[in-house]
Amino acid sequence: MASEETKPKKQRDEECIINGLPGELIERIFFKLPVSTLLRCTGVCEQWHKIIRDPQFVTSHLQDAPQCAFLFFPQESVSGEPHPADAILIDEAWSPSTYAVPVIGPDDFLCGSCNGLVVLYTKSSTLKVANFATGECLHLEKPVKNLRGDHFLFYNFGFHPLTKEYKITHFLADPIVGRPCSHNNSRFSVIQVYTLGDEKWRDIKTPEALSLNCVKNSGAVNIDGTMYWLTEDMVASWQHAVMAFDLNEESFAQIQLPATVHEDCAGGGPRRYWIREINRKVCIATAQACPSLPRRLVGMLQIWELENKTEHRWSRKYNIQYSPDYILGPNLVHGDKIIVPCRDGNLYSYELLGENFNTKLCKMAKLLDFSPYKPDNMQSYICVKSLVRSDAYKKAGITRRPKQRECWELKKWEA
Repeated sequence: MASEETKPKKQRDEECIINGLPGELIERIFFKLPVSTLLRCTGVCEQWHKIIRDPQFVTSHLQDAPQCAFLFFPQESVSGEPHPADAILIDEAWSPSTYAVPVIGPDDFLCGSCNGLVVLYTKSSTLKVANFATGECLHLEKPVKNLRGDHFLFYNFGFHPLTKEYKITHFLADPIVGRPCSHNNSRFSVIQVYTLGDEKWRDIKTPEALSLNCVKNSGAVNIDGTMYWLTEDMVASWQHAVMAFDLNEESFAQIQLPATVHEDCAGGGPRRYWIREINRKVCIATAQACPSLPRRLVGMLQIWELENKTEHRWSRKYNIQYSPDYILGPNLVHGDKIIVPCRDGNLYSYELLGENFNTKLCKMAKLLDFSPYKPDNMQSYICVKSLVRSDAYKKAGITRRPKQRECWELKKWEA
C-alpha cells in the first residue's frame, strides 16, 4: 500500500472525496465490482483494504458472484510433446476464455471446486488448496503418502453452509488381506476427512464396504453440505443406489434410485451411470454404451433429478437423443444448455428445448477446439471467482504457502 506522501495530490484528493462517503455506500459500490478490481482496490488505502478483506463482505460478495462453467484439461503427451494442464472459463454470455493460472502445475489434476477455492491433486505427497482469482495457494499433506493406486478421482471437496467449514474427503481403498502395503482399488470402507484449519486427517468408517469403481467411473458431487456418489445395489432395478455423506454430522445415508425399468435398445451394451450437479440439484444421467465401442453411446441419454432425498423421490428432467460422435457421459449442464465434447476435438454447446422431459439439442454453437487434449479426460465444474482466502486455514496440516503470484492471466484460445 502506497504511503500518503508518495501519492500524487490528485489521487489523494479523489480518495478523500470517496472516503467521505458513508461506509455502507462504499460497500454497496464494492459489491458490484468483480474480484480482479477489488484486489486492486485493497492497495488503495487502509479503509478499502479493511472493507474488502472483512469476512462478512467476502461472504456477501460471494453470494452474488456470477457462475461460470469451469473446464479443466489435465496434461497430455502427444507424439512425445507434453502439453501442460489448462483451465477454461465459460461465462454467462457463453464466451470461452482460457487462462494462464500459476497455481496450476503442468501435471496437476483437479479434485473439486467450491466457492472460488479448488483442490488440485499433485504427483508429490501434497494436495494444493488454491484460489485462482487471488493467486493464493496452500499445500496440504495427503492422508497417506505414496499410496499405490491412489487417484485424483478418489478426492473431493465440499462446504457446509451452516458450519461454514470446508472439507476435503478421500475414498481410501481397502488393504489387501495379508498385504498391508497393497490396496484393493475396487472397494473402500473408510472415508478420510480433512477440515480446512484442522491439524490432521480423520478416518470415518462407512456402514459397509462400498464400490470404489463406482466412484471412479461415475464421479461424486457436493451440494449444500452433503457429498453424493453412486454405489452398487444389485437387487435394485438400476443395480445402483446413491450414497450421501453429511459433511456436518459425518453420517451416511442411502437413497434409492427410481424403480423405472429402462427400455434398452436391442443389441445395445451395458448401461452406464453418472452423478452430476445441475442447478444445485443431485442428478443421475444414464445411457447405454455401444457393445463394440464401449466409450460410445446408443439410444437416449436420460437425466433424473432428485426432488426429495428423504422420500427417495426422483423426476425425469431430460430425455436426450445423444449422438455417438459425442464423448461418453454428459459433461456439464449450465443454465439451459449442455456442453458436449466431440470426437473431432471440438467443444459444442446446445440449448435444451422441449416439453415433458423429451428434449431436443437445438441451436448448436461451437465453443472452441480443445485439441490436442483428449476429450475423455476433460473435467467440468460450476465455479465462481471469489475473495475467499485459503491462507485463513493455515495450520499444522499445511506444509507451505508459496509466495503469492499473479492470478488469472487471459490468453488467447482459438474457437
